[in-house]
Amino acid sequence: MTEYAHSKTGVDINPGATIGNSFFIDHATGVVIGETAIVGNHVKIYQGVTLGGLFVAKSLQETKRHPTIEDHVTIYANATILGGETVVGENSTVGGNAWITKSIPPNSTVYHIPEIKIKTQTNAS
Repeated sequence: MTEYAHSKTGVDINPGATIGNSFFIDHATGVVIGETAIVGNHVKIYQGVTLGGLFVAKSLQETKRHPTIEDHVTIYANATILGGETVVGENSTVGGNAWITKSIPPNSTVYHIPEIKIKTQTNAS
């Protein structure tokens, strides 16, 4: 059933994940939620979000490998949150393209600041 849903929606939620009430995925394509992830109540996530493990090893089969997202959290597009000990505290916002491997306290805003540089070449005559 999970693979069928994935093929139709582009969303990969492992059936072992724990997901609370009023969970909302907007523009869901590319969302991945790992087996031991815990997602609280009233959580909103956007396209391309990954709640994954830091690495895969057979010895970790019985270990919590995926993050915990507490209540009332919003995670914007393409954010990646990894690791079984990583907790995003309640009432927090994770900005787009953020890469998170450590816990975030409640009521936090985390965001990625991209730096784009454009270098123009001049024509030598």
